[in-house]
Amino acid sequence: MIAHVGLRRGEACGQRRVDTYLDSAALDVTNQIVQYGWETGESAPKTTSSESLVALDGGTVLVLRQHLADQDEAIARLGADWVDSGLLFTQPDGSALHPADVTARFQELARQAGLPPIRLHDLRHGAATLALAAGADMKVVQHMLRHSSITVTMDTYTTVLPEVALAAAEATAKISLRSAPRQLGRDSGSPPTIVDSPEPEEKLPENQNPQVNESQDLGSEGAPSGTRTPNPLVKSSLLDLSDGVE
Repeated sequence: MIAHVGLRRGEACGQRRVDTYLDSAALDVTNQIVQYGWETGESAPKTTSSESLVALDGGTVLVLRQHLADQDEAIARLGADWVDSGLLFTQPDGSALHPADVTARFQELARQAGLPPIRLHDLRHGAATLALAAGADMKVVQHMLRHSSITVTMDTYTTVLPEVALAAAEATAKISLRSAPRQLGRDSGSPPTIVDSPEPEEKLPENQNPQVNESQDLGSEGAPSGTRTPNPLVKSSLLDLSDGVE
């Protein structure tokens, strides 16, 4: 949930079952577990913008379905001994997880896997970085992390932006190449035709019932007279050059 969805540690520990909608592949972040020294308590998320509906990927949905099935089996087995906290992730008896215990467990798993030492919170940054590298829009990542402003998201992941920009440029180039005009030709040697060339100009229909054809009589001075000549007597649509006018 932290590595793929980008939840904060306290939000993951405080996620309620009732706010998890696996059929819709989403969860509503409305609760978190916070530490007061060593003591813990539940409260609303960090900021108002942190309370939001977050999308889940298909793999995470499958894992959560199995997790809920295991939790339901534990509820049935323990009966009255089950602590009904209503939380999605709990201790074996249903009580809330302590955030510090979650961090300790993560560090132990990372050590066993031979991974370099990183903070649990870095998994949240990793989720955002992977989303950006996969081509997610910065606005989408902001919504996933529930930052109050897109400026916060861009400032936090500014080192990733050059790689994201390069990937976007390459993707744009590929689309442009796919949509470029294609040339068609025949073995006869006829000129190639551009598929995406502009449509030919529409030919105006011939006048089927000509009445009057307006023409200009240049006369001897070459000035238009604006006379209206009956169409049958006109040899040319504009000028009769039989007099040798240059």
